[in-house]
Amino acid sequence: MKVVAGAVAVILLCALSAAAQTAVPAGSSTAPPSVLVQKDVQQQLSGLAAGAKPSGLAGTTLADYGSYQIQLSVRTHSGGAEVHAHWDDVMVVEKGKATLVTGGTVVDGKTADNGETRGKRIEGGESKPIAAGDTLTVRAGTPHQLLLAPGVVFGAVIVKVHEP
Repeated sequence: MKVVAGAVAVILLCALSAAAQTAVPAGSSTAPPSVLVQKDVQQQLSGLAAGAKPSGLAGTTLADYGSYQIQLSVRTHSGGAEVHAHWDDVMVVEKGKATLVTGGTVVDGKTADNGETRGKRIEGGESKPIAAGDTLTVRAGTPHQLLLAPGVVFGAVIVKVHEP
């Protein structure tokens, strides 16, 4: 399974835009091919880790193509529960490990105008360990939460795919 996840990660990373390279404006129909270079990703993740320490989370959007976005995300603490109303998350774990909790019920959830729900935690969800090299997908409408052990720095490339 790790080999398949690694192969998917390589294919995904080869298809993505390079950090700080030219992004195609939303609505544009053509894009020059580009590569998200591993050492550049690791360097940016390291830079984001310092910014994540106070709040537990830091991230940046590398490219916005309208129907999907490419982001980097770093966590230094567990996150709260989330439900994205209109976005699938395809995540390639680059650094660290965590427990992904999906399904169940969001406790004390509040839904914003954009349809995004955030809450304290998930009750009754399914837990799955994830680590560097893993690739995963969380579909729109699925409650999810990342739990980190103390001292862990977790970093990922996330492709957010818009669902109508």
